[in-house]
Parts: sequence; structure tokens; C-alpha cells
Amino acid sequence: MAAPFLAQLPAAEHLLLSATGVARLLLSCVMGGMIGLEREWRHKDSGLRTNMLIAMGATLFTMMSIELAGTSTPNKGQVAANIVQGIGFLGAGLILHTKNRILGLTSAATVFVVAAIGMTCGAGLYLEALTATIIVLIALQFVGALEMRIGWRRYPMIYEVRADIGASLPREAVGAERAAAMAENVEKSLYRMQTAILKVLDAAGQRMSVIDRDNVAGMERMSFVVTTTRRVHDRLLRDLRASDETDKVVVFGDAEEE
Repeated sequence: MAAPFLAQLPAAEHLLLSATGVARLLLSCVMGGMIGLEREWRHKDSGLRTNMLIAMGATLFTMMSIELAGTSTPNKGQVAANIVQGIGFLGAGLILHTKNRILGLTSAATVFVVAAIGMTCGAGLYLEALTATIIVLIALQFVGALEMRIGWRRYPMIYEVRADIGASLPREAVGAERAAAMAENVEKSLYRMQTAILKVLDAAGQRMSVIDRDNVAGMERMSFVVTTTRRVHDRLLRDLRASDETDKVVVFGDAEEE
């Protein structure tokens, strides 16, 4: 019963309902999902669902490209060729250019490769698609760690330097002379703190990009980003903590780092 029914369907619908077409779609979803899980683990915007849909969409477009071309033209990839342009627009939306940093390049490249894996599944090249998936996972997980271990990779760290510089009190409470003296001491302490930070950064050849600065009950806090190698990060942290003008120095990983 099923065979005569399928025989009456148009060629494109027959392909979509066939076991081969379903297998290609499912395999592309699995491979895209494998990469999506890695992105999800790193808390990236292009996570599991995004990569699964990109892979499946590329597979479906590739399959339909072959069917829509039919026998009238030898150009079977006319529809599939436009996938690259569409993914280019999608990847461009993941790239953010800030004042001194470019974010999202790895996520955009991942989306581009996931689409290529989907196209490979759509063409029925399962082994090649699986090989590409494994290579992408190795690149995302282990190559970056290897670069950090060797010391090649430059990555951002957020430094927060804290120093107890005292607090100024209203002159109504302590008198004009004492309030002025306290304010002067605060300014001098702040100047020594900032000078100490700049001295350490200058010695390492790094530029301070201030993110935030505030004063809580006399505790001055200054946060800034430094992008450099692990060796330089270790040196900066050691020298900042050794300074007499800083009471505490903490570092945080950048959540937006790829």
C-alpha cells in the first residue's frame, strides 16, 4: 500500500519522506547538536538549539537544491550555494566590536562550519560530516587549552584592585579644617593607588582599560581589563599584590571570552 502511494508523490516530497532524507536530517541535527552542546557549556548565545537548526536547515536546503534543479539543468547546487551568504549574515550578527576588543569571532566561525556540516550531510557524505564534527570539537576544546599552556594565546582578565584610602566626612560634622585635611589625605591615597597600578602595567607594557570605579565606605575599587598571555597575567597579579598601595587584588575571567 505504501509503495504505490509514494510513487504518486512528486520527486521532492518523495525524497523528504524517504528513509535516506530522514536519516540525513537526523544525522545533521545530531552533529550540529554535538557542537551546540559545547557552545552551551561555554554559555554562548549560539547554543544547542541554534546549531541544530542551522545544521538541519543547511541539510534541507542542500537536499532541496538537488530536487528543485531536476533534470533540466546540470546545476544541482544553485539553491545550496546561497546557504553560504545566508550564514554569513547570521555569523555577522554574532560578532561584536567594542572600543578595544572584537567578540564573537569563534562563535561566528562555528556557525559557518556547522552549516557546512549540514550541507555535507545533505549531500550524503556522512563520514566526512562526522570527521568535520570531531575536528571542530577538538579545535574548540583542546586547541585553545594547548595555546594557553604553550603561552601563545592572549585572553582578557578583569582585574579589581582595592585599597582603603579613607573617607571624607562632611565639614558640618568634623569642622572645616579637619574635613579639608581628610579630603586631602583621600586624594593623596587615591593618587598613590592609581600610580602604583600604572607603574605595574607600564613595566609589563600593558594598557589599562578602566571598566568601573567606585568608593564604598572608604574602600576604593577600580576594575579594568587586560588582554595578554598567561605569563604576563601571572606577573601583573604578583606585582599588584606586592604593592604597598593596594590592599587586595582579585581577578575574574571574562564571561564573553570565546
